[in-house]
Amino acid sequence: MTSQMIPLLGFAAWSGAGKTTLLTRLLPVLRASGLQLALIKHAHHDFDVDQPGKDSYELRKAGAGQVLVASSRRLALMVENPEGQEVKPVLADLVRKLDPRRTDLILVEGFKREPIPKIEIHRPGLGKPLLCVDDPHIIAVATDRPESVPEGTRALPLDEVRVIAAFIGEYFDLPGLSADAWP
Repeated sequence: MTSQMIPLLGFAAWSGAGKTTLLTRLLPVLRASGLQLALIKHAHHDFDVDQPGKDSYELRKAGAGQVLVASSRRLALMVENPEGQEVKPVLADLVRKLDPRRTDLILVEGFKREPIPKIEIHRPGLGKPLLCVDDPHIIAVATDRPESVPEGTRALPLDEVRVIAAFIGEYFDLPGLSADAWP
């Protein structure tokens, strides 16, 4: 499967709506269906995955522009953009960095303005407007108040990840994700 053929599904919301919380609950359900999943997350400017004192952190801080850390269990590539030469991440470039042989579905957290299919996470209690009103790429809204979703937009129950997983399976025609596949 080439990276152009791998379906992308974004999760878009205002800060504090629970994108990461939903994804941490949804990923095991999707994985249990046999899917190989990849995730791309948009982060703030100075995020760090290393910890001070770790070799990879110290080597990167010492000047290595790229640090690849590998073991038998995982590998991580850190690329440092020099100060003043920051580059806005481009989703298409990030997708190409993934191994398509190990990916059936790419989930994208953030990148809410990208023209890809997205599920919006909306909690009316936060007082933020719905994104789906101005974004034709939002295919459904996962919410704790389905009555807040405009007519004609699919509402998904935020706390029922199996229903959300079944919707994803139907939308992308993915095997093993129909609602009747679970006891």
